[in-house]
Amino acid sequence: MSWHPQYRSSKFRHVFGKPASKENCYDSVPITHSVHDNHFCAVNPHFIAVVTECAGGGAFLVIPLHQTGKLDPHYPKVCGHRGNVLDIKWNPFDDFEIASCSEDTMIKIWDIPKQLLSRNLTACRKELVGHSRRVGLVEWHPTAANILFSAGYDYKVMVWNLDTKESVIKSPVKTIDCHQDVILSMSFNTNGSLLATTCKDRKIRVLDPRAGSVLQEASYKGHRASKVLFLGNLKKLLSTGTSRWNNRQMALWDQDDLSVPLTEEDLDGSSGVLFPFYDTDTNMLYVVGKGDGNIRYYEVSADKPYLNYLTEYRSYHPQKGIGECGVPRPLGALRDRDEADLSPTLGTSAGGLTF
Repeated sequence: MSWHPQYRSSKFRHVFGKPASKENCYDSVPITHSVHDNHFCAVNPHFIAVVTECAGGGAFLVIPLHQTGKLDPHYPKVCGHRGNVLDIKWNPFDDFEIASCSEDTMIKIWDIPKQLLSRNLTACRKELVGHSRRVGLVEWHPTAANILFSAGYDYKVMVWNLDTKESVIKSPVKTIDCHQDVILSMSFNTNGSLLATTCKDRKIRVLDPRAGSVLQEASYKGHRASKVLFLGNLKKLLSTGTSRWNNRQMALWDQDDLSVPLTEEDLDGSSGVLFPFYDTDTNMLYVVGKGDGNIRYYEVSADKPYLNYLTEYRSYHPQKGIGECGVPRPLGALRDRDEADLSPTLGTSAGGLTF
């Protein structure tokens, strides 16, 4: 009787990460020292935006993708906030528009010129005024243009319609007021019909963003979620957080039933927040820890065991900011290769950037 070893076939089992060469890196970028748990950078097919230190207020840099090498210490900034910038997000419908939010309770919408900035950009296109405390998160709606969601430390999610002539918008079109504590993360599903949030009250919520109602709520005691992410069209949610023994952990959920996770996986005993990134084209999940020197790669499947560990990239340098990029890759560039070069510094295959 012959024995056949059981193994799972995968085109990504030999995936590996490789740092970009020095000439393809961005050097001397003064990333912010804020302790707020957020990405602090955002990438699109044209620009990299990085939240930076700035005396007397908040600012961020917008660097063209092709402008690698050492950054001029006097490089122009996008500045205008009176407090630290806490989050920045590029408009998925317009590569030259970016939203920023700050400790000054303001949300600003900026038009980035196609040519290089020659001086500091201080005049925003729109200013959104509505939150009573600092604003920690902004998210663009994935399918409806000019719709922006913001989450503040006043425990509210506000929905803004930017398709107006006013330069200062003082009232959101909807306020979602169902959270009992600070909102830690937001994630839309593919068509924007569902919004998932995590909160400091340790609950994961799935909301109807149009009605503002809570459709599902997880109060599972064994997992304290900090970040949540919809996994493409799989109708599943992935959350990262800590277990009841304070181990860093990730959990997979059915978006229609948040009573018990489908699976849980303890990772390590470190303290940095874990940020998940999902590539819908390859079904690959990247888990990056703030302050860590490693990036874990997983392949996600619709059937058990759901999360299949591939490998991890290790570096001596800890991550301070993490961004993901929608740079188009050649059709089938990853699907047709047994070995893929996923550059954690910058690469069209990984579609990501770390500092």
